[in-house]
Amino acid sequence: MSKPLIPAQRRERIQDFLAIHQIARTVDLCGLLETSEATVRRDLEWLEVKGFLERTHGGAILNQRMILEQEYQQRAQHLPEEKRRIGELAASLIEEGDIVFINSGTTSTQVLQHIRRDSRITVFTNNVSAVMDLGDPGFHYYMTGGEFQSRSNSLAGRFALDNLSLIYANKTILGVDGISLKHGCTVPTNPEAEVVRKMIERTKGQVIVAADHSKWGVVSNFQIANIDEIDKLVSDERLDSSSVESLATHNVECLLAASTPVPA
Repeated sequence: MSKPLIPAQRRERIQDFLAIHQIARTVDLCGLLETSEATVRRDLEWLEVKGFLERTHGGAILNQRMILEQEYQQRAQHLPEEKRRIGELAASLIEEGDIVFINSGTTSTQVLQHIRRDSRITVFTNNVSAVMDLGDPGFHYYMTGGEFQSRSNSLAGRFALDNLSLIYANKTILGVDGISLKHGCTVPTNPEAEVVRKMIERTKGQVIVAADHSKWGVVSNFQIANIDEIDKLVSDERLDSSSVESLATHNVECLLAASTPVPA
């Protein structure tokens, strides 16, 4: 029988495991460390206090910090197929008569591009990229106005906030740069955060986040919502089942886009 690991050794191995896998189940860590669930839970609690990880239902996820905002085209090249499927599924949640806020971002662009062209809805967005490609989509859509943000191809600032203050939506669909149980939904810049927080404030209905699995456990600079303010997360099938279970404890419903096209 091998000699039991001391706490520092166990915690180092947990960190090494998470650095590779990003997500760990308690049962897997018990096998790796040859110790009890109670001991693993204490180690996870210690590492969470240190800011290395965030505990979830049945395990933990690696805390990943995203400080700088990538250029729009760089983000568009990351997981494009997953974003397309997420956009298609999120767009299918929009119903006849809805007034919808949709923010900027590559996944949000996919949502806008997959809305049915004969939908009798109204969309308000600060997403310049999507609107440039839409042409005449058949449904009503409005730009928020505001100062152009070149890195994100979006609009923000006082003019956008004042215009949003005149509107009530019954649904908001948001792209985010990070989502976690502890830190909620985050984005890299304050101008975008201000716009999104205003959208949520003016929504008298569901708040839906559209984000691929790589956003889980990521923490960016500015919080836009606590996890309890979110009603649904639309993601892809690579989102870990323990993450889905953790979100369910916060009454967040997870919808996972299948690898095959969503039926019309």
